[in-house]
Amino acid sequence: MSENQLKGWHHLPEVPIRISPFFSWPPNPAEMARWVWNSWFLISEKLIIVAIAFISFIWFQPPLEETRTFAADWIGAMFVRNFLLALAVGGSLHLWFYTFSKQGKALKYDPRPLMVNGRQFTLGGQVRDNMFWTLGSGVVIWTAYEVLLFWALANGHMPMITWAASPVWFVALFFLIPVWESLYFYCIHRAIHIPFLYKHVHYLHHRNINVGPWSGMSQHPVEQMVFLGSVFVHLIIGAHPVHILYHLQYYFLTAMTTHTGYQGLLLKDKNRLNLGTFHHQMHHRYFECNYGSLEIPWDKWMGTFHDGTAEANARMQDRRKRIMGK
Repeated sequence: MSENQLKGWHHLPEVPIRISPFFSWPPNPAEMARWVWNSWFLISEKLIIVAIAFISFIWFQPPLEETRTFAADWIGAMFVRNFLLALAVGGSLHLWFYTFSKQGKALKYDPRPLMVNGRQFTLGGQVRDNMFWTLGSGVVIWTAYEVLLFWALANGHMPMITWAASPVWFVALFFLIPVWESLYFYCIHRAIHIPFLYKHVHYLHHRNINVGPWSGMSQHPVEQMVFLGSVFVHLIIGAHPVHILYHLQYYFLTAMTTHTGYQGLLLKDKNRLNLGTFHHQMHHRYFECNYGSLEIPWDKWMGTFHDGTAEANARMQDRRKRIMGK
């Protein structure tokens, strides 16, 4: 490790971390195309969740005619579907990376194991605590929001988007939802770092300094409500049922994949699927940087960007000293 590299990490990806080339000058169309391709194809979190959304819609979603009136049968069926989906994704990732340690510490950012015991956790252990908040309240709120939006769509309280009427907009929404997430997440994330909200709400999530798959949605119910509330943008812009499914599955399931603690899924010594970003991993250790994502560089514009270099770390430390000195 050179003197210019960050210390205390097991795995460091290529730094400095790059922001989206769509916000760089001068414009570079080739870099833009490469960014979109690497974000979506050939195998990516986004494309996998699009497939899950269509599978959910075709085989496991009650028809809109049923969702016009609230009923325990279809609401219960959606809850079971979401619970099993969260359990399958979070459980599979945890089994792969931690229980069976299929790739050891290869591509693992933090060298430390997850905490088996810890008084700061509600149920003592980190994994038990994280699963409790994810499955206990997270899935309930996820399902409740789906129920409300499908009811609204079925009763004409929001615009319906169909492939037949608007094929371009129908496809574009899948690409725009992650962009909306970048803006929405930065704004709410900065807000819940206000000392009062951090102490009473966001601290529950930040008990996870060294994160695992179950850490992503291990949040206070108030934070879960605000975080997943991003989906209510569809009351204004409209949606097809599959967009609602994709939107909430994207928010919930990528919170798990981006908190694995690993850069990617290694098969035959090759990273086959990019997962957690070092950008957000640093936020869990340093707290005061990288509040957003890399789709829209809000952190860079607002002076909170840590690009993974020792120079950026020194700037962050200087900023802390200036703030504490006031």
